[in-house]
Amino acid sequence: MLKAPFYDPTKSYEENYDQGPYGSFSETGVCEQAGEPQCDFLGQKIYTPFGIPAGPLLNSKFCKAAFEKGFDICVYKTVRSDVFPCHPYPNILAVKLEGDLTVEKAQTKLIADNNYSEPLSITNSFGVPSKDPKVWQEDVKAAIDSAGKGQVLVLSFMGTVKENQTADEFVADYALAAKLAKETGAKVFEANLSCPNIGNEGLVCYNLEMTEKVTKAIRQEIGDSPLILKVGYYQNGEDIKKLVDIAEKYAQAISAINTIAAEVVDKDGNQALPGKNRLKSGVCGASIKWAGLEMVKRLRKAVGSRQQAIKIIGVGGVTKQEDYFEYRDAGADAVMSATGAMWNPYLAQEIRQACCSAIKQKLP
Repeated sequence: MLKAPFYDPTKSYEENYDQGPYGSFSETGVCEQAGEPQCDFLGQKIYTPFGIPAGPLLNSKFCKAAFEKGFDICVYKTVRSDVFPCHPYPNILAVKLEGDLTVEKAQTKLIADNNYSEPLSITNSFGVPSKDPKVWQEDVKAAIDSAGKGQVLVLSFMGTVKENQTADEFVADYALAAKLAKETGAKVFEANLSCPNIGNEGLVCYNLEMTEKVTKAIRQEIGDSPLILKVGYYQNGEDIKKLVDIAEKYAQAISAINTIAAEVVDKDGNQALPGKNRLKSGVCGASIKWAGLEMVKRLRKAVGSRQQAIKIIGVGGVTKQEDYFEYRDAGADAVMSATGAMWNPYLAQEIRQACCSAIKQKLP
């Protein structure tokens, strides 16, 4: 059953940033875990390899609430090297479709409205807003401090596409964002490559030449700190192999997937999200679980027995505890949930309890 979301879709991004989180995330109280954390996540000991990916955790208040609710890996919403505005309200709508959002279905128009129901899929269109670096750097430090025992904050960042920008300038902006991120003292970083590329011809991760240039530049800025590459869904198996080759050189983990883009309209066929270049937006939730699971399996196969053990983080459509175990069985080292966590703040606790029950059942 859906609960009140911690990000309120009826309010603007700024209202959520200033006044949120909402629902049960606004309540005080810490979900305590007994014993010592045993799971290794990129050099950090955590209790459960489950958390919330870049997106819903707008600032330290959201991160603190997520940690207290038992989400042991929290990714701070993607930041940039300079201020960047949010897309106009609304930014989230419920998407109406039956079954999976396949690649073929994503070529059609999807109807969206404000009626959220299970199985839940949504479209989110924010444009990756970012505060001034001086603001987010201090807030990230507060978010890091809010992590409890057996928990870790991951800081996500990206470069910004600008008018008349050269490829080298785009790479340099990624490197600057990495440098600023490193200054916060975060222990784990995520390069958001599932965002627009220079020239807006697609996502950075789909241009593997650019992906390698960007990740190489990032590595030079963050030293030996663990780096996660956040990517979208790949149809081409050879591209996955090339991605893994790049990760083997410059990163420690790959996180997949972000969303699947599709045209979103209202019941009358009109553009549902107002503004330029917003007819297409990312869809996430239950309907994209198939794509996240498929990517985990294909990444696991591509990683194989390489000399450097590249970790795989599964994301997409995790709305109930069974989904977590399905991802783990598929080969994910860690699992994350955005939409599911937003509408069920107790998802991490439910998964943790299920894990404990499974361990007890195995004991003699």
